[in-house]
Amino acid sequence: MKRTTILLLSALLCLCSFAQKESIMNKPFIDNRKLHWGFFVGLNFMDMELKNNGHIDPQTGEQWFTDVSKYNPGFSVGVLGALRLNRYMELRLTPTMHFGQKFLKMHDNVSARDTTQNMHTNYIAMPLSVKFAAPRHNNFRPYFTFGLSPTLCLNKLDQEAFKTKPFDCYLEVGMGCDIYLPYFKLIPELKFCFGLADVISKRRDDLLDKSMMKFPNSVNGGSANMIVLSLYFE
Repeated sequence: MKRTTILLLSALLCLCSFAQKESIMNKPFIDNRKLHWGFFVGLNFMDMELKNNGHIDPQTGEQWFTDVSKYNPGFSVGVLGALRLNRYMELRLTPTMHFGQKFLKMHDNVSARDTTQNMHTNYIAMPLSVKFAAPRHNNFRPYFTFGLSPTLCLNKLDQEAFKTKPFDCYLEVGMGCDIYLPYFKLIPELKFCFGLADVISKRRDDLLDKSMMKFPNSVNGGSANMIVLSLYFE
């Protein structure tokens, strides 16, 4: 995950470093509008921080430890509504759909046996954030954002080893760059999302096979994290 983060951040910084000499100003008054709209598409990388507790199953003697074993990109899409607060700040609401997955690997220290779960995760999110932008230079304007994102998980995950609670809230920190083109703004943005709640469900009335309780019993909880690389069109 760290290597992926470094690559995404480097790509975004390269986009924001263009055009050091003076050039023709595209859309010179677009930022003066009180309200403006747009849409975006992007890639996401979902992660989960699990708190393993070293629990030993009293019947089998198994001791399971769980972690995310690999990261596959998911897809994000949403719309943007922004309210201009002043020259350098705006309030943004970005209703979003995230489609992704987490690959969990459960390892038994006693038998060295591994079990996996492909946790498909689809979210509806309502991020509310504040955008802080630097002064515009030619057709480029870097910025960073800070906000909160209430989130609803649409997957029930019944009968799976791990099940997540439906509601979460993310703390979101991002950076990007407004690129002013002749007919619209193109905005690459990199955002880091940190889950604030414990999303691991420990009450598993859905499990028909009660022996699977050894998996949720092996963790004290877990929080979801996500990296999102988006392209906005305004």
